[in-house]
Amino acid sequence: MRWKLAAATVLALSATGSADAGPAPLYDPVILNIGFVCRWNAHCMDKQKDAMNRALKFVRKKDPPNWRIQRCNKNAGKRGSRIDWIGFDNCIRNVSLAPLPPRPIPKPRKRPSSFIAERGH
Repeated sequence: MRWKLAAATVLALSATGSADAGPAPLYDPVILNIGFVCRWNAHCMDKQKDAMNRALKFVRKKDPPNWRIQRCNKNAGKRGSRIDWIGFDNCIRNVSLAPLPPRPIPKPRKRPSSFIAERGH
C-alpha cells in the first residue's frame, strides 16, 4: 500500500511540474542548440536568446548582403554545428567586416610521363 501511495505522489508531482514547464526542448531546435552551447546554464541561455533576437531584428531591418551573413554564420559556427548567437550578433553589426577575396583556381597537375606510358597513350 505504501508503494502505491508513493508512486501516486511521484506521478502527481511530475504531471504538475511538466505542465508548467512548457514543451520539452527536444521539440524546439533553437532552445536545444542554445542549451548545448551554454551547457544549460540559465544566465548564459538568456544572454544567447537576447543576442539571437537582436541579431534577427538587425537582419530584418538592415537586410545585409548575403556574403556578410554567410561569413558571420561560418564565424559563429566554429564549434561545429552549434551556433553562438552572441558571436553572430557582434559579427553582423561589425562595420569593418569586408568580403573575403575570391579563392584562386588551382591549376591542374601534370601527370608524370611514366603514368601516360603505362596507360598506353
